[in-house]
Amino acid sequence: MTPVSSTRSALRSLQDEIIACRQCVRLVRWREDVATEKVKRFAQEEYWGKPVPGFGDPNARLLLVGLAPAAHGGNRTGRVFTGDNSGLWLYRALFRAGFANQAESIHRRDGMKLTDCYVTATLRCAPPANKPTPAEIAKCKPFLLSEIRLLKKVCVIVGLGKIGFENALRAFRDAGMIDFERMPTFSHGVVHRLGKYAFVGSFHPSQQNTFTGRLTESMFDAVFRKAKRLLVP
Repeated sequence: MTPVSSTRSALRSLQDEIIACRQCVRLVRWREDVATEKVKRFAQEEYWGKPVPGFGDPNARLLLVGLAPAAHGGNRTGRVFTGDNSGLWLYRALFRAGFANQAESIHRRDGMKLTDCYVTATLRCAPPANKPTPAEIAKCKPFLLSEIRLLKKVCVIVGLGKIGFENALRAFRDAGMIDFERMPTFSHGVVHRLGKYAFVGSFHPSQQNTFTGRLTESMFDAVFRKAKRLLVP
């Protein structure tokens, strides 16, 4: 078995483990209630209603870490950052930067493929009001730790939003890959180099940021151009 196929197999096993998780009673109840009740615009669709695993290239050098699946996005489609406005922004930007083969992802079997990029989240279940508790984040952390240990070529990490950024840093520190005493400061476009890794901050492409103009497409594109430059040896 080649190193890439071995990593792909290990990631697939980890994804199966994530999908089967029922550790957090509050999150299990919420994600399943949402999947049953649905919203009017998706009333005819079958919701995923389970934890959402990471997605992308097992050979990736670029890792994206967000907060959590959206109730009617990833919790509906089964793929992280898919089926909502945040996902529309993200995959358009990844397509323009050359990391994705198409500009839109609407469900987990839509042909989307990522090259040199892997997308994951701090939390695998949609939390009520998009606000997970510290205990829920802690229970989910082993999944992120497992991913970063398996994705051995990752060297650039983009944190989507402050929570994604800080939890990515904590995960790499807990995995023994970096060390810091004070949490590096988050801001849009910031770069912190720690050991062989570069951590890049980005505003999250949530409607709260995109509708208000706090995050524009040109600002988002600039993050991925910067990430791409950082990948060059």
